[in-house]
Order: sequence, then structure tokens, then C-alpha cells
Amino acid sequence: MKQPLHTLRTGLAALCLALATSAFAVDANTATEAELDSVKGLGPSQTARILQAREKGLFKNWADLMARVKGIKPATAAKLTANGLTVNEQGYQPPAK
Repeated sequence: MKQPLHTLRTGLAALCLALATSAFAVDANTATEAELDSVKGLGPSQTARILQAREKGLFKNWADLMARVKGIKPATAAKLTANGLTVNEQGYQPPAK
């Protein structure tokens, strides 16, 4: 059975996005300042906040990072994950409703 071309393109695009995200993941607990700055959506001030909070201890998870770093809320965390940022090699997952 033939699949429509747009279905194949959509699947291929999703696969490429997943591979790109995993290949270029930057973990908030181990990244350098330059690596954090390379994540689209993180600027110098947000990077500085992450590094300053990390000095007090590694982030346990995304909830811990959001509680300790001013300006990172669920919507921002989701965008940062889409752009390659992880915490303990995990992307942000919104809480189940």
C-alpha cells in the first residue's frame, strides 16, 4: 500500500528533528558558558543565571531548574528542549493533566 508523499515527508521531517536534537543536546548540568549560549533562546543573562544556580548544586530535573532559574517557565522550557537543552539528559516534559 502506497503512502501519500506528504505523510512520508512529515515522518522524515520528524525523524530529522529528533536526530538533530539528540545529536546537539546541551545539558544544563555539564555545559560550558559557550555551549549554553549556543542554545537558541538562551542569551548571556539567562546563561549566567543557569551557571550561578548550578554553582549551588546540580539540577535534579527540569522542575528544579525552573524553580532556581528566574525566567524559565514551562513554555520556555519546552522551547529550550526543542532547541537542544536537557537536564540530566532529559528534555522537558510538561506535567500530566
